Amino acid sequence: MNILFLGGGNMANALIGGMMKQGFAADDIEVIDLGAEARARLTASYAVRCHASAETASASPDILILAVKPQQMKEAVAPLLGKLNNTLVISIAAGLDIATLARWLGGHRQIVRCMPNTPALIGAGITGLCAAPEVSTHQRSDADRILRAVGNTVWIDDEAGIDGVTAISGSGPAYVFLFIEALQQAAADLGFTPEQGRRLAIETVRGAAALAEQSPEPASVLRERVTSKGGTTEAALRVMTERGVKEGVVAGCLAAAARGRELGKILGAE
Repeated sequence: MNILFLGGGNMANALIGGMMKQGFAADDIEVIDLGAEARARLTASYAVRCHASAETASASPDILILAVKPQQMKEAVAPLLGKLNNTLVISIAAGLDIATLARWLGGHRQIVRCMPNTPALIGAGITGLCAAPEVSTHQRSDADRILRAVGNTVWIDDEAGIDGVTAISGSGPAYVFLFIEALQQAAADLGFTPEQGRRLAIETVRGAAALAEQSPEPASVLRERVTSKGGTTEAALRVMTERGVKEGVVAGCLAAAARGRELGKILGAE
């Protein structure tokens, strides 16, 4: 199986590293990237073949992974037109829908659109995927195997749901970082050192997430169990409710989804 990456940035680096750990062979992976530094890094790290342009890359790869910025995609894929045949195209570019990608690929529609998130950089990501009807069961399995190299996967039947994936898990790490930032600020206000505040905040978030994952009960029930009537947690949650914390998070996610749809229309209009 020949796998060609178009773009050798951070996410491509994470995917290649994860794939190598999962048993993919370096000889089966190629990367096209304009940057000499990126090519040198990938060659040194994984011994994969790197190219400055499509001219020297293998013709008609089995899998093409689009890992360049959305704004650069149309120009970047142009040299690959006519080389795809039965190639499975996996796009990790935010905002670009399948119809737009198919148009830029000369009508090629064996496309899986993905939305990974930044924890994929440490193998702890979650990726939402949506396949065009022309994608075979075998190709879906190949896409799933590749994205599972950097974390878990969730398949979405309706492509419109990818905007929701972007809002929840794609942008989600920023929301969690904001919460950690707030806990650290509170810790500082309470007299803890920066290192103490960092450890208390991060380990609390890590442990709570692990508990939520292992428990069969919803997060609301877990929250109620920590909240004793008249206690400290109730006092904190009452203030947070008054400040609209939960409603703000929900509204923020909806705003992210709306912006995702808007950006998709802008990019697709080119």
